[in-house]
Amino acid sequence: MIGRDLAANVTLPTAIAVLVASLAGGWLGGAPGAVGVLTGGILGLAGFRLLVRRVRAAVGPAPTGPWVVLTVARLAAVTGLAAALFVGGWAHPVAWLVGYSLLPVVLVVQGLRDAREESNSWT
Repeated sequence: MIGRDLAANVTLPTAIAVLVASLAGGWLGGAPGAVGVLTGGILGLAGFRLLVRRVRAAVGPAPTGPWVVLTVARLAAVTGLAAALFVGGWAHPVAWLVGYSLLPVVLVVQGLRDAREESNSWT
């Protein structure tokens, strides 16, 4: 599977999972639960999309920029925003972690699906 397909096949299911989990987080933890799951999921997806863009730039004909600086800036922005949400009481830390952790789960499931489809094509 090409990287473009993987990125597209991971983004939509993750967004749907974040929306469903934010409803559950709102039911369980009120507004801070819903906001926590939603912001964690949005930050996870935004970081993933930035990573996909950087990888495409690195393997493409365009020259790559200072990727270490950009990576540190991205992680600092995620940390700063999460800290502001926690200190302000707008988001619950566990709910935020649930939202942020949905992307790796969807990514692994999609990778397993792709591996199964590829192994079936060999037979």
